[in-house]
Amino acid sequence: MIICIDVGNTNIKYAVFDGEEPKFSFRVATDLKKTSDEYGSQLVGMLSFAGVPKGEIKGAIFSSVVPSLDYTIEHALHVYLGILPMQVGPGIRTGLQMRADNAKEVGADRVVNNVAALRKYGNSRPIIIVDFGTATTFNILKDGAFIGGVIAPGIKGSLDSLVSGTAKLPRVEIEAPKSVIATNTVTNMQAGIVFGFAGLVEYIVKKIKRELGTDDVLTVATGGFSETMAHETKCIDVVDKLLTLNGLKYLYELNSEGIK
Repeated sequence: MIICIDVGNTNIKYAVFDGEEPKFSFRVATDLKKTSDEYGSQLVGMLSFAGVPKGEIKGAIFSSVVPSLDYTIEHALHVYLGILPMQVGPGIRTGLQMRADNAKEVGADRVVNNVAALRKYGNSRPIIIVDFGTATTFNILKDGAFIGGVIAPGIKGSLDSLVSGTAKLPRVEIEAPKSVIATNTVTNMQAGIVFGFAGLVEYIVKKIKRELGTDDVLTVATGGFSETMAHETKCIDVVDKLLTLNGLKYLYELNSEGIK
């Protein structure tokens, strides 16, 4: 078994793979103040809860967009699981063509998503990956290459900004109200956030398809709010919440070939 970890700005996502399918997965809040011992003991506790003996995990890989946690996660895996993990970054094989102006600027999570999408869905037509994370990112793949993308504000961050920047607006659940013509403060805010971002996604995907010169494009949504947004848009074809973790598994296998 191997463990794959995606370190994001808001959450850290884990999945343990035994073969092709994840045996179990979970997420915890990203906390810059936690030590490697805290992350390590938390991980061991979750493995115990899931009935996975830690000694059966033979390898690990992680991607991170939080550089200050890289050593913390690596040390936690070394001390608590006895594993030196791979990290997605310079030097790791991906098989991905990058047509960005500066490939080093592209976040590790976006690289992993690109690899996973090409691996799972092929390159017979362009792919748009919409990741609803701390930021809302759009990755565009064409002919097996990453040709560019879009970075927009994240849904939760936008709500946090709205609440913190006003005196009387409450924190609300991010879910679609029954009507866009909302009748109270909570549903007014929900309509603005959910339907507003649905419009953002629809418009950007439409613009991307226009620039690609084709409507024959596969749009894949991933991230924490992917299911919520897929219900409110017509442009999302597939929801794949484990896209990043599956991509990490593939990269681990690709970079482990020939290693015993």
